[in-house]
Amino acid sequence: MAEANHATATPPRKIITGADSFGCSLKEALVSHLRSLNIDVEDLGTSSYYSIAAEVGRRVSQSSSSSSPSPDVRGLLACGTGVGVSIFANKFPGVYASTCLTPSEARNTRSINNCNVLSVSGMATSPESAIEILDTWLKTPFKAPCPASENKPWPTEMQSFFDNSLVEMPKIGEGSGKDESPVVDTCAVCCLVKNRELNPIDMIPGGSMKILRESPTSAFVRFKAGSVEPAHHHTFGHDLVVIEGKKSVWNLSKKERYDLTVGDYLFTPAGDVHRVKYYEDTEFFIKWDGHWDMFFDEDLETAKTEIDKELAK
Repeated sequence: MAEANHATATPPRKIITGADSFGCSLKEALVSHLRSLNIDVEDLGTSSYYSIAAEVGRRVSQSSSSSSPSPDVRGLLACGTGVGVSIFANKFPGVYASTCLTPSEARNTRSINNCNVLSVSGMATSPESAIEILDTWLKTPFKAPCPASENKPWPTEMQSFFDNSLVEMPKIGEGSGKDESPVVDTCAVCCLVKNRELNPIDMIPGGSMKILRESPTSAFVRFKAGSVEPAHHHTFGHDLVVIEGKKSVWNLSKKERYDLTVGDYLFTPAGDVHRVKYYEDTEFFIKWDGHWDMFFDEDLETAKTEIDKELAK
């Protein structure tokens, strides 16, 4: 079937993108192409494949699940194979990331999976081929004819199946198994901290922490709902993953705000000044290199006042 017979979708309003060092050059070529199409691009730069994929996945997820969802916001990721970034982006609700090495794969995954994050391979794909893949992904609407349908319109029963999948797929993994038996907690971090007493963090009311391992150091941290960490910085960078609850982190050095909930990941570089607000009882796993230190850049009351101003906007 000729290309002209394929259904054409309206391009997304915005694309959030990032890459690791193996996919950086390819990502730069695709960003340039997207901007030539007058598509708004938010380029998060280059980082490890798991952290950059998590950040793109988190932002696409928030866009799809916010009170004002934006289905026209998608993601674009590149790493060596395109597989690793897909794995980590897909950990966020509402994200359907696919690795595509050919235009046919891009057309299939948009048609069948309503893919909203495209992952490409910096080692296996030339810029010219990647642009063709990207253009196909941009132009193909959900349920469009594709190679999987022999380039013919999908039958009514298949279109109905695709519609139902949009409701059913997000529910996968929720609740108990088929036998209604309780879900067994297999989280390695939760098992490590189970039945251990956490020690109060004297410098910050409402917080407690238990060191799990030294050099590199990891800990399990809890904060009560309503707790606030005043603006502070460390001599080390730290990674954290939220296990339970909801919090916001304001990186004052970068002038960015991160709203985090269960499963969200955040890396804060050494020296970056940041303050934190906990909306619910919150638990998270944190890892850093070196000895623990904490230097305050404001007092608690100033922090509360500034956070109230931010939240009132």
